[in-house]
Amino acid sequence: MTKEADLYSWAVRQAELLRAGRLSEIDPAAIAEEIDDVGEEEYHRLESALRILMLHLLKWDHQPNRRSRSWTLSILEHRRRAQRQLRRSPGLKSELDEALTAAYEDARLEAASETGLPLSAFPANRPFDYEEIMERPVVWPGDEA
Repeated sequence: MTKEADLYSWAVRQAELLRAGRLSEIDPAAIAEEIDDVGEEEYHRLESALRILMLHLLKWDHQPNRRSRSWTLSILEHRRRAQRQLRRSPGLKSELDEALTAAYEDARLEAASETGLPLSAFPANRPFDYEEIMERPVVWPGDEA
């Protein structure tokens, strides 16, 4: 059985071999590659949450007349997702600035596409720091606590 043919079965088998101490039978290079992939997936989950969060903040700022409860809920949800990723994988904190920058580049393009506004309407450099995107009030009327 190869990793390419059936990743799940391959991974289960590799874990069994490791637990049994049968190290001569494992595929160390492929295991290392899979571990790297897990780390990348954690990073991409954080970046994705930050992208959606900043997309909605850009739309919130540039289209105040189109603000909606769904934007508010999406902002709150993706804040929780980003916080959860950082709690589960604290090592991502050292990658936070990079993730914010990459996420903003994508959010800016998406905001221009979704709003119909020119790309130049959105700052070329990220206008939000982490604290602002996580703490800035975005309250839809009637949802005040």
